[in-house]
Amino acid sequence: MSSAPFAPRVLRAGLVIVDAANGRVLRAIALQYNPDALQRTLQIQGAGEGGDRLEALRLKGPPVETLRIEAELDAADQLEFPDERNNRLAVEVGVGAQLAALEALLYPPSAQLAAQDALAARGTIEVLPVLAPLPLFVWSRQRVLPVRITEFSIHEEAFDPALNPIRAKVTLGLRVLSINDVPFDSTAGTLFRAHQQQKEALAARSGGVPLESFGIGGLL
Repeated sequence: MSSAPFAPRVLRAGLVIVDAANGRVLRAIALQYNPDALQRTLQIQGAGEGGDRLEALRLKGPPVETLRIEAELDAADQLEFPDERNNRLAVEVGVGAQLAALEALLYPPSAQLAAQDALAARGTIEVLPVLAPLPLFVWSRQRVLPVRITEFSIHEEAFDPALNPIRAKVTLGLRVLSINDVPFDSTAGTLFRAHQQQKEALAARSGGVPLESFGIGGLL
């Protein structure tokens, strides 16, 4: 069934992978369908948690924000028209390629692992952990957030005759990287500060209501 001619174009949500050092875009991974819900949790970083009354209103930094989404992947539409050029990958591996693109974000690149092994074999005293690229969670122009993936689970629900998954649900847990987590002027730090400034500008537009709306004429 064709979509309505005047239906608004729905933006895609997803992850953009960038080089943490220079911000160069390495890859963009769009979710096949935008999730119906986005769960957000903010944990305040107060300085007065130890009971000091003089510190009750002081903030040590931005809150720790975590996100949780559930996304669905389904190759049914592509398998219905297997001869179309854009559908050949789905015919070959179902949604396996989409799952692999997400899963690869959790693995150090194999080439870097091989390089580290070679350094260790030559007697290098210390081999640093592999530096992963920076994921950005993109949910509209107003929310481009540097994140770290903290949870990732896959529920494969249907398979083709070759046992390739053709329908799956993915749960992603993300922690927003603030200036408490990364250097202030780094790519991630700059993106976080831009996001906070957007939030402050949006909050300023919300206005307020008179105290009479609460049934009070004053506070003191």
